[in-house]
Amino acid sequence: MLRRLYHEQPAAFAFTPANLAWAKGQISKYPEGRQASAIIPLLWRAQEQEGWLSRPAIEHVADMLGMAHIRALEVATFYFMFQLQPVGSVAHIQICGTTSCMICGSGALIAVCKDRIAAQPHTLSADGKFSWEEVECLGSCANAPMAQIGKDYYEDLTAARLGQLLDDLAAGKVPVPGPQTGRYSSEPANGLTSLKEFESGRTKYNASVQRAVDIGDTVKRIDGTEVPLLTPWLGTAAPAKGRAGGAKAEKPAKAAPPAKSKAAEAPAPAPVEPAAAAKPKKPRALKAPRKGGADDLKMIKGVGPKLEALLHSLGFYHFDQVAGWTAAELAWVDDSLEGFRGRASRDGWIEQAKLLAGGGETEFSKRVKKGNVY
Repeated sequence: MLRRLYHEQPAAFAFTPANLAWAKGQISKYPEGRQASAIIPLLWRAQEQEGWLSRPAIEHVADMLGMAHIRALEVATFYFMFQLQPVGSVAHIQICGTTSCMICGSGALIAVCKDRIAAQPHTLSADGKFSWEEVECLGSCANAPMAQIGKDYYEDLTAARLGQLLDDLAAGKVPVPGPQTGRYSSEPANGLTSLKEFESGRTKYNASVQRAVDIGDTVKRIDGTEVPLLTPWLGTAAPAKGRAGGAKAEKPAKAAPPAKSKAAEAPAPAPVEPAAAAKPKKPRALKAPRKGGADDLKMIKGVGPKLEALLHSLGFYHFDQVAGWTAAELAWVDDSLEGFRGRASRDGWIEQAKLLAGGGETEFSKRVKKGNVY
């Protein structure tokens, strides 16, 4: 299949500061003269940031790696995982059309995409929110037919269910990925026939889906602030437990110093995480909301119903409480948001809360009041 660059290209491309730090960290894995080995992860990061790969993005990555532009273009046009044209601003739908899915009804899913999105693949919908394509086997044959939407699999699909998923995504919702018929994983459709003793102790969703639900970023574009930059191959320290949502990394074993490279000589800038430098200190909490009731903390961007309930359980009910957190207290809160660690810093809760506590509004709170946030 001939793959060409899109006929309309942006004037320029630049990584976000945090994505640039991430990219430099990847380059530092390789010795002097071998930086081109980072071409695929850097192209992928550029696509994750913008949704697709433009010519300026490809050439920008090539310049970072000291490669001729044509070499980077060869890589980008060879691998089908790279989108060479704009994709939907909300989601790009990839329908598996290989044998198992085809037998189980992927044709009906493609028909939905043609009707609801565009008659031809790799074409934006009229509102620019969606695009679609048919892809080869995605390896979820036991749950056919299925589609990959953003970062996750949506399995056991029907035409009606795919249509509902498109409606939900268009409305700003993040539908729960995984099987769409109530199946836990890929067990027989009529229920488990063995290993039934493990049913009682399992999480609400299977491991992959549970993690996706906890993160809630199925179709989110990556800007580099999601996880702190780690470069353990350079001997840098890992963050404290909870800072990246996982356990504290083991201390790396001593090894011969890596070959010097330009990327290694100048350490990459630290990730954007203002609370990381402060020693955590628990803020003053309340046992119950003040007279008049709790503020609607969901007016703060990044706080949904689950996080609002968690904040209440920690004793935080009002905008002025959040607005008054110190750096040390913000660090404590970030560490205490199980499943959402670091969210308070990344989304700027304190700054938002100061405006809301003073009777002002943010662009996000205005949207909430209008009912444009789900």
